[in-house]
Amino acid sequence: MTDYSKTVNLLESPFPMRGNLAKREGGWLKSWYELKRYQKLREIAKGRPKFILHDGPPYANGDIHIGHAANKILKDIILRSKTLAGFDAPYVPGWDCHGLPIELMVEKLHGKDIPPARFRELCREYAKEQIARQKKDFIRLGVMGDWENPYLTMDFKTEADTVRALGEIYKAGYLYRGEKPVQFCLDCGSSLAEAEVEYKDKISPAIDVAYPFKDNTALAKAFGLPEISGEAYAVIWTTTPWTLPASQAVSAGAEVVYQLIDTPKGKLVLAKDLAEETLKRYGFENTTVLAETNGSKLESLHMSHPFLERDIPMLNGDHVTTDAGTGLVHTAPAHGLEDYFVCIQYGIALDNPVNSEGRYRSDVPRVAGLSVWEANPVIIEWLTENNRLLASAKIEHSYAHCWRHKTPLIYRATGQWFIGMDKNGTDGQTLRNKAMKAVDATEFFPAWGRARLEAMIEGRPDWVVSRQRYWGTPMTFFVHKETGELHPRSAELLEEVAKRIEEKGIEAWFALDAAELLGAEAADYEKLSDTLDVWFDSGSTHFSVLKQREELAWPADLYLEGSDQHRGWFQSSMLIGCAAVGRAPYKQLLTHGFVVDQNGRKMSKSLGNVVAPQEVYNEFGADILRLWTASTDYSGELAISKEILKRVTESYRRIRNTLSFLFANLSDFSPIEHAVPQDQMLEIDRYAMVLARQLQERLAGDYYPRYAFHYAVKDIVSFCSEDLGAFYLDILKDRLYTTQADSHARRSAQTALYHITRSLVLLISPILCFTGEEAWDFIGGGEEDSVLFHTWHEFPSMNEKSEAELLKKWQTVRSVREAVTAAIEPLRADKSIGSSLQAEVQITAPEEVAGYLKTLDEELRFVLLVSKATVVKGDELAVTARVSSGEKCERCWHYTDDIGSVAAHPTICGRCADNIEGKGESRHYA
Repeated sequence: MTDYSKTVNLLESPFPMRGNLAKREGGWLKSWYELKRYQKLREIAKGRPKFILHDGPPYANGDIHIGHAANKILKDIILRSKTLAGFDAPYVPGWDCHGLPIELMVEKLHGKDIPPARFRELCREYAKEQIARQKKDFIRLGVMGDWENPYLTMDFKTEADTVRALGEIYKAGYLYRGEKPVQFCLDCGSSLAEAEVEYKDKISPAIDVAYPFKDNTALAKAFGLPEISGEAYAVIWTTTPWTLPASQAVSAGAEVVYQLIDTPKGKLVLAKDLAEETLKRYGFENTTVLAETNGSKLESLHMSHPFLERDIPMLNGDHVTTDAGTGLVHTAPAHGLEDYFVCIQYGIALDNPVNSEGRYRSDVPRVAGLSVWEANPVIIEWLTENNRLLASAKIEHSYAHCWRHKTPLIYRATGQWFIGMDKNGTDGQTLRNKAMKAVDATEFFPAWGRARLEAMIEGRPDWVVSRQRYWGTPMTFFVHKETGELHPRSAELLEEVAKRIEEKGIEAWFALDAAELLGAEAADYEKLSDTLDVWFDSGSTHFSVLKQREELAWPADLYLEGSDQHRGWFQSSMLIGCAAVGRAPYKQLLTHGFVVDQNGRKMSKSLGNVVAPQEVYNEFGADILRLWTASTDYSGELAISKEILKRVTESYRRIRNTLSFLFANLSDFSPIEHAVPQDQMLEIDRYAMVLARQLQERLAGDYYPRYAFHYAVKDIVSFCSEDLGAFYLDILKDRLYTTQADSHARRSAQTALYHITRSLVLLISPILCFTGEEAWDFIGGGEEDSVLFHTWHEFPSMNEKSEAELLKKWQTVRSVREAVTAAIEPLRADKSIGSSLQAEVQITAPEEVAGYLKTLDEELRFVLLVSKATVVKGDELAVTARVSSGEKCERCWHYTDDIGSVAAHPTICGRCADNIEGKGESRHYA
């Protein structure tokens, strides 16, 4: 008896169904490294238009987390897709290496009493160790780049160019020295940048304090009264009692309406909108409103400080609101930015009673030597003794904290160096104005990023760029000991110092004898000991890296980071770019959300919901993590869990199984020897190629350019499961398996499969970089070739009109096929049939639909996966299905009436017999 299984074209797939990614990816990485894939790509891409994505440097401290992984994978997907689109898209990864977190780790490991030079050396060594750990993980994720030559903010050349960037801002006229209240961390012993501040709930004492008016006659005049008898008070509300020793004024809103109210505690001045709520807080029931006036009339009245011998003037300030409190604001210019600005307007000098340790000076009564937090109860007691406390309570409110120590911050006036937002530069423009124009000129992904960055630039204070730390890029200026002025040759001297730093690193500045550069003038000048804010380091990398490296270009096409970087790297880079060069250092900004668990909760060890990237690639493979990243809409939060990763694995399996089928049926096909010209291909093959080309056009022409990767993944999976798996490949199996191996019908199918496979592998390769390379091995040019070295697949062109008609016809056929499947289902349900090939159908259809179906002639049954199909015209589409009366062919499994029609083959149909021994069947459509 003949074994007909040996007469069909069932070929083994060289592409295994199981990826075993976790085990195999490491070996592929080793091979790519040995083959110098990245370096070879740079040679191939030389001369193409450049696309530059500048890497926002992660901090060199601790192992990477899942957020780092998502960030780097997104960057890699973009650069791979740009390479496929015909760009030269190099990637130079970077690390942020200076700053307090590394100092704290070195102190923890080696202690605090270390000479500064040795301390900096230990910081540099620690950063190197952390970079090596992180680099290994980033490479394991398949992130392609110049890993042998990353940029480090602690590289001598980068440190030197960071100093030069500072010099450009100095020459542009935006740098100044001043004493101003800044966010100050008592644990750091330093001011903090905006991006180093986070807000958490804090319980604070909320108190209402009475400031007695000195002149009742002047007060009466302000309220339009003939006279006022007895004690009268301006009442303020504050949650920082410790700032009262620095109180130098009270501010009222010029347009706010205030009432003079007679109460059991005397006559109180309160904002009309807040008076009822405030009096209730004091427990006052019998009160009388004596008069009303605008805040502008209260300006220049004088009060006494509630417990110090100090005159307190009434000011008008735009910052005063009636959202909470009393509508009058105690004003301490040393401890509040708005307080500081309003006092400048009135010529009130700043007096700061709190030192850098957060303790009061020795000349401040009762609280001398106390910390600001220890002073709160002492001051409340003092107010009570003076009969100036009207109410006291504990409230929970949002309060600024240090992002490192998680401890509350204070506003404290310190002598610092600032980049002025509203200071006119040498070109007559303010930095804020330049930055707002730069926001307008930037393209945002997603679009809401524009409003966020714009609001932050619009409202941000001057940038405090100086820090009082050891491990950082120094502010390499010489300051006159008496006048505090910068040396008149500062720009020239700065370049001399930069040259030394380029050779020996920042230690060149700290070890420098001023006389080397200043000669006899050295006696009159001192070196600044301040270091630069680390956000200046990373924010100036477009100057120290993009402008310096030959393979890169300025400005960058794209910056891509998490949504917190609107207040961090995006902003610092923009400000330095606008100040030093006149524009933002990027054309586009892409923002992604934070990674959370499946319930939307932040990753936390205490919650036990941390998903580490190392665990994911060790269990599932890096391609699964990459597919998860691409599948997720990064414009919001990115949810991850084991369950979510398992669902992602199912999508991966669909793609991989499709590729396995494609490669099995291409294993005996050579595009050079066997390809069929498009105009000679079967109709359904041409249709399938059009669908594949449309998929490529959507991804290459739309989704990838606008970074919409979750749409790309959705369409790829849908194409594999619906267009291919559930339609084209399902129909194609009969032709691929049963027709003669070298027949026109089979070679036509293989030609379509070749184009589809080549396009599909290229389409998935930016996302599934390991799988893409694995697949390319079977269609590329051998070991020296790579999917990276190619651009999007070029499909054979088709006449536009013919293509439109083809699409219309086959979309109609597909809709009929769905109706046929539905009509057959009851026969499956009652077990009348198992396979759809056991059925035959009659289709009633409107004229146009019937016409399309009839053109397929006898091949309609292959499209519908039934053994017989007839078509009649009618008003509406209707399908009648019944069990076939034919017998089953042992070879093709169709049910026909001609089983055994060829005597030599009693168990198979005539078509199969002809395919085995005759000329073979002829196909035209399917």
